[in-house]
Amino acid sequence: MNLIKSHLKIIIFLIVSAQANADVQPADNDKIISLMKQGVPLIDIRTNLEWQNTGIIKNSKLLTFFDKDGKSDFKSWMNKLREMAKKDQPLIIICRSGRRSGIVSDMLVNEENYSKVYNANSGIMAWINSGLETTTEGLINEN
Repeated sequence: MNLIKSHLKIIIFLIVSAQANADVQPADNDKIISLMKQGVPLIDIRTNLEWQNTGIIKNSKLLTFFDKDGKSDFKSWMNKLREMAKKDQPLIIICRSGRRSGIVSDMLVNEENYSKVYNANSGIMAWINSGLETTTEGLINEN
């Protein structure tokens, strides 16, 4: 009986530990810079118009999640994301202010079992307001 209790405690500990490790992690500008230097992909989920208006962080990957009407196709988006970032490797999600990226980050962890997702919790606006550079190089104007 003690052996069963012991094994049960270990199983519960492992489940709780796994869930604790799968939370979305906040990422401020310094964390984003550090992670990108380590090769962690930064996925910018804003729209093309938003990219045109503010620029993007150099070397970020562009993958719009919500269209201009607030609609999304999660399945199609996930297929594209899998080409950019592996499920078992860290990634950073960024939007304008951190709200949309928070939603998407939670979905990746809770619905797709991504293990290490960072949410740029203040978005591109915090990046710009800190005086960090953006670029429009490589963007296609879709007006």
